[in-house]
Amino acid sequence: MAGRFRPPTPTTRTTFRGGHTPVPPPPNTPLDPGSDQGSNPGLSPALTPVPAPTPVPAPAPVPTPGLDPDLGLTLGPLRRGPADPTFRVTPDGSVWRASRTPEGPGTIRLAIREGAPAADAWGPGASWLLDNAPALLGAEDDPAAFVPRHKLVLASLRRRPGLRLTRTGLVLESLIPTILEQKVTATEAYASWRHLVRTFGEPAPGPAPEGMYVMPDARTWTRIPSWEWHRANVDGKRSATIVRAARVAARLEEAVLMDPPAARRRLELIPGIGPWTSAETIQRSNGAPDEVTTGDLHLPGIVGWALAGDRAADDEAMLDLLAPYAGQRHRAVRLILLSGRVPPRRAPRMAPGDITRI
Repeated sequence: MAGRFRPPTPTTRTTFRGGHTPVPPPPNTPLDPGSDQGSNPGLSPALTPVPAPTPVPAPAPVPTPGLDPDLGLTLGPLRRGPADPTFRVTPDGSVWRASRTPEGPGTIRLAIREGAPAADAWGPGASWLLDNAPALLGAEDDPAAFVPRHKLVLASLRRRPGLRLTRTGLVLESLIPTILEQKVTATEAYASWRHLVRTFGEPAPGPAPEGMYVMPDARTWTRIPSWEWHRANVDGKRSATIVRAARVAARLEEAVLMDPPAARRRLELIPGIGPWTSAETIQRSNGAPDEVTTGDLHLPGIVGWALAGDRAADDEAMLDLLAPYAGQRHRAVRLILLSGRVPPRRAPRMAPGDITRI
């Protein structure tokens, strides 16, 4: 079965635009189609450090003059829970990501060294990851275009000058975990993602922290048997949506070259992918500063409460409140979520479901 045995991995370390230096790495151990309302308001999980592997050489500088991103704020939306097997933060502050690129699996380490971003990568996809490292760190983002219109948003912005909107350039990588988050709790979705990546993915190349995996390729997603989806606590509607998307993965990946509205329309051609899923995906893959998540269970109430004291706000009311931020509405929502201003809870949290016992 895919992911059970580790394939041979190149023994080269790649630095950003610096060629390949032979360095033997240490061993790495091991929908309802018409409605896809999400239950996760988009809050980034805490970046809890995990033990680092054997020390590796310092990463090479990323040539992005003037870029000074906060790695946690910028890359946090890419992390699917504190135990995401594709994402790690080590005690030295480095962020490790395992991705499946157009050139194959790869691992990238991102860090801030002497006040500047730095990166290095391993595996067949190393060159692709390094070429796209500036965009991942927000080099294509323009925070100067944002003008705060509310005191709360201004205060949140001043406390977080390093916030940048990331652009991964990879659609399926964000689409599949977003589909898993449809109509379930974040806890359920994160557990499903972990199970599927660890079972059908492959160990991350290079000296990545222990337990890191690259997500399965598109063909593997289409071949996961029904009982494995059941073991992962994924119902038939979500699994069918993932399979349909994986079958046309090449066409969906073309969306990174489109403007965000056209990219969302491309994704929404797949039954089971609606406005909530397409927005959450394109925000990450395309770095879209104006794409707002609609159809979310919590977000309208959070935005309404933060900007107008209206916890009963719906999507229409939320969009009206965000109208002054046209062109930068997604950034405004990020800053509102990061402000921590949420309406008081009036009911218990939704209890996680578990279909594995059925």
